[in-house]
Amino acid sequence: MPTSIRLDPAIEQRLDHLATATGRTKAYYLRELVAKGLDDLEDYYLADATMARVRAGAERVFTLDEVEQDLGLAD
Repeated sequence: MPTSIRLDPAIEQRLDHLATATGRTKAYYLRELVAKGLDDLEDYYLADATMARVRAGAERVFTLDEVEQDLGLAD
């Protein structure tokens, strides 16, 4: 799926330099960034949304004792 983005000129210059120095395309490095960075972005933003629900009292939280009991690890 073709996608278009605008890059800050300094970022684009760095990307141009990397592509030229390595003989790869800018598109290659952009695909690499998205593929490798998406996990981190998902972790961050989904965790942030969950914490907002926890703070608002809309998300159930469990104590260590409750988890140990549920898993059969309680003494």
